[in-house]
Amino acid sequence: MTSFTVAASNYQFHEQQYRQDVKTLSSTKFAGRGPLSPQETLTTDYLVSAYKKMGLAPGYKGKYLQPVPMAKITPDQNMTLKVGHESFKNLTEFTARTQRISKTIALKQSDVVFVGYGINAPEYHWNDYQGLDVKGKTVIVLVNDPGFATQNPKLFTGNAMTYYGRWTYKYEEAARQGAKAVFIVHETAPAAYGWGVVRNSNSGSKLTLIDAHDNQDQVAVMGWIQHQTAQKIFKEAGLNFDELKQKADTNKFKAVDLKLAANLTINNTIEKATSYNVVAKLPAKTVTNETVVMQAHWDHLGQITDSKGKVHTYHGAVDNASGSAGVLDLARNLKVMAKNKPFKRNILFANFTAEETGLIGAQQFAKAPPVPTKDIVAFLNIDGMNVNQGVDYILRYGNGMSELEHYLADAAKAQNRFVKPDPRPQNGLFFRSDHFALAQAGVPGLLFMSLGDTDPDYIAHKYHKEADTYSSSWNLGGVKQDLTLISNILLKLANNDDWPKWLMDSDFKKRRAEDGR
Repeated sequence: MTSFTVAASNYQFHEQQYRQDVKTLSSTKFAGRGPLSPQETLTTDYLVSAYKKMGLAPGYKGKYLQPVPMAKITPDQNMTLKVGHESFKNLTEFTARTQRISKTIALKQSDVVFVGYGINAPEYHWNDYQGLDVKGKTVIVLVNDPGFATQNPKLFTGNAMTYYGRWTYKYEEAARQGAKAVFIVHETAPAAYGWGVVRNSNSGSKLTLIDAHDNQDQVAVMGWIQHQTAQKIFKEAGLNFDELKQKADTNKFKAVDLKLAANLTINNTIEKATSYNVVAKLPAKTVTNETVVMQAHWDHLGQITDSKGKVHTYHGAVDNASGSAGVLDLARNLKVMAKNKPFKRNILFANFTAEETGLIGAQQFAKAPPVPTKDIVAFLNIDGMNVNQGVDYILRYGNGMSELEHYLADAAKAQNRFVKPDPRPQNGLFFRSDHFALAQAGVPGLLFMSLGDTDPDYIAHKYHKEADTYSSSWNLGGVKQDLTLISNILLKLANNDDWPKWLMDSDFKKRRAEDGR
C-alpha cells in the first residue's frame, strides 16, 4: 500500500505512550477485558489513572466511574421448539434467548403469525403490523429490509441497510406491538453473516442492562430460525415460505396467520452485577451547559473455555484497545491545548463497557447521562483504528444522516483526503456501535472505524478472534492521521455555537426536535 503523508498539524501524537497503552490493554494480563471479569477492574483502573495523570476532572457526578447495572443470563441449551407437529433442535435449527430477568420463559400454544419484515416505518409508508393484533403471539419476520431484498434504490435506502433491517429493531418493534416471541429467519446474504455467528452469539451467557421492571417490557423470546426451518414451518401450515417472502417486498403485503401454535420453554440462570463506564471531563470556559463527547469502548470478548477445557483469550488489540488508546491520546492533546485557551464547551472523554454484548454501557450513558442529552452537541466514537500506514481517504458510515458529515468532509479536505462511503452499507455498521445508543436519544454522532479496509486479512482471521493482538511492527501512520482529523472536528465543535442537525427523517430527528434542538 502506498504511504500517505499527513497534512501539517499542531497535533502531537504520543506514539510511544500510544503503543504502551494498546500493548498493556491487550496484554495477557488484561485477558481480553471482559465486563464483570476480574480484569475489568484492571482496565478501568488503568484508564482512570491515565485521566488523573493528565489532570482531567471526574466526568460522572464527581466520579470517574459510572455504574452500569447488568444481568448475566445463561439459558439452559436443552430446549426444543415445537410448531404445530414439527419439533426443532436448538442451535442447529433455531436459537432462543431472553433479556427478561426471569428464571423461566414459556411459550404455551402461542399463535404464530408471519409479519413480513416486521417493520413499522411511517416515513417509508410501510407498516407490516397495520390492523394486526399480535399480543401474546409468536411472530416470524425476515432479516434486513425490503431495500436490500429488491436492490431498489427507491425502496428504503436500497442496498444500504436501515435500522429497520437490524435484528435489534425487529425485537424492539415486536415488543411495542405486544408480541411474546420473535423468530427472525436467517439467510446469510441479508444478515451479512452465517448461521455460525447466530449460533455462537446465542449459545452462552448474555449480558443485558437492567431496568426498573426487570426488562419485562421487552419481548419474552428473542429467536432466530434457519431458512430450512422456516420452510418446514410454512409447509406444515400448507404455505410456501419462499413465495410469501417475495410477496413481503411490497407495502401492500398483509400479515399471514399460520394457524399453528408454538411451544417453547427457556430455563435461565441469572446473576446480577455492576460494570462501569469511565468518564473524564475537560471543563468549558464559558458555555458550561453544552458538551461534546469523545468515546471508545474499553471491553472485548474476554476469555472463553472450550469443551476440552482450553482457555482462549480474545485480546482485542485493534478492537478496541486501539480506540481506547486513541481517546487517551486525544485527551492528552486537548488538555494541553486548553491550558492557555480553554474551550467554550465541555468535552467528555469516555470509555464504555459491554459494547460487544449489545452497546450496554452506551445505553446506560444515554439513559442516565452525566449531562442531559439535550445538552450534548455531538458524540464521536472510535471503534477500531487503522494501525497501518495512512491512506488518502476517511470512511463515512451512514449517508445523509446528519450535518456532522459536513464536519468530516471539511476535516478530510484539510488533510488532502477524500470521504469514502462505507464499502459494506448492507451490513448496517452505523447501527452497530456505541454512538447509535446516543442517536436513539437524539444526539448526532460520527463513527470512526477501520477494521479491515487497510488489512484485508483482519476480518477473515483476526476480527473477534485470538489473533487480534498488538504488534510492534504496526506503522501507526493511520492512527496519527485519524487522531489529527478527529482532533480538528473536536476543536471545531468545542469552540463554535453550532448544533449539528439530523438530515434524514427518522426517530432520531424527532427525538432531537423534542429537546428543541
